[in-house]
Amino acid sequence: MILEMKVPSPGESITEVEIATWLVKDGDYVEKDQTIAEVDSDKATLDLPAEVSGVITLKAEEGDTVQVGQVVCLIDTSAEKVVNTVEDTATVEVSKEEEKEERKVQEPVKPIQPVENNHASYTTEVASPAAKKILEEKNIPVSSVQGTGKDGRITKEDALNAVPSMGTTTGGGVRSSNTAKLSVLRRKVAERLVSVKNETAMLTTFNEVDMSEIFRLRNEYKDEFKNKHGVGLGFMSFFTLAVVRALQLYPDVNSMIDGEYKISYDFQDISVAVSGPKGLMVPVLRNAETMTFRGVEQNIKELAIKVRDGKITIDEMTGGTFTITNGGVFGSMMSTPIINPPQSAILGMHNIVERPVVKNKQIVIAPMMYLALSYDHRIIDGKESVGFLVAVKEAVENPLELLMNNNPKKALEL
Repeated sequence: MILEMKVPSPGESITEVEIATWLVKDGDYVEKDQTIAEVDSDKATLDLPAEVSGVITLKAEEGDTVQVGQVVCLIDTSAEKVVNTVEDTATVEVSKEEEKEERKVQEPVKPIQPVENNHASYTTEVASPAAKKILEEKNIPVSSVQGTGKDGRITKEDALNAVPSMGTTTGGGVRSSNTAKLSVLRRKVAERLVSVKNETAMLTTFNEVDMSEIFRLRNEYKDEFKNKHGVGLGFMSFFTLAVVRALQLYPDVNSMIDGEYKISYDFQDISVAVSGPKGLMVPVLRNAETMTFRGVEQNIKELAIKVRDGKITIDEMTGGTFTITNGGVFGSMMSTPIINPPQSAILGMHNIVERPVVKNKQIVIAPMMYLALSYDHRIIDGKESVGFLVAVKEAVENPLELLMNNNPKKALEL
């Protein structure tokens, strides 16, 4: 029996995926539920498991974009798994190769005759028709391309890899380049970022926060917190809870535009930007308004592990009413984060630097961080955006009163 394996739907609104990597070869025997390929959607990389056991025939190449429901491979369930035949054949082939090598050693070596190099000149006659067309589209002279085909013939692959001249080097340095197709996820991210810039009235407002009080609380309770809950007491729990409080004070920042309508939410689903092997992912903390410090830290840790291991699901990245991104972990001092559509605002955290500041008319050194709030001015006015950021600043600088109700032991569940 031949089973046609079709691309399953990875999630709502996704109509196509890209074959990122085949993990098996044509003609391989696969077991049921064995992961045979990785496919990229515009939201995540997903595993494609074999539906049955049998010999596989691939019907799509790596890099191909395929529609949901399209056949990507066939599995012959009547074929039996070969156990030892392959090993025996390999042994025989190795033996034949060893015999050939022995004969080569015994035979006298013939002197190599010099061969005239006919590759000095590259004209249109040595480029294949497909290669010639590609080079014309790239506006690259055929004479500037080194052919790798027979007798210096320029192949289609040569033309695809060819890049316009970047000038002549006189220093003898290496000037290589590489062309690789963007993944469907990266292409979708690029498309969404451009649409945000073109379709929203994005504006960014800035402020700075003194992290001294958070440092003090972390130093005092982080060991006890880690021992009891098995997770570190980081900055993200303070900022997440500060954002939840600010969103409740300024609900317009927790709203979205849908055509001529404004949608407001009475819950706070906080998207948290996490860097992974496949790029930036934005999993969601559902109902963050119900979470404690422990809940935020544990949920972020679990989601980050899933992103790192490629196990994050579409559902875990769908939705979100507001986003927090932390460029400070990479050393960013200040930036203007781009809104995560269809949301209306995003908070950017940055690195912490000890700087001289004035406190009580005295110049002191304090750990300072710049904050940036990018927002859609169509739905959020300047008053709300500035007020929101000031509310975040107030909670971060006075977490004991505004986030812990003056009872850190209870707030941290210690």
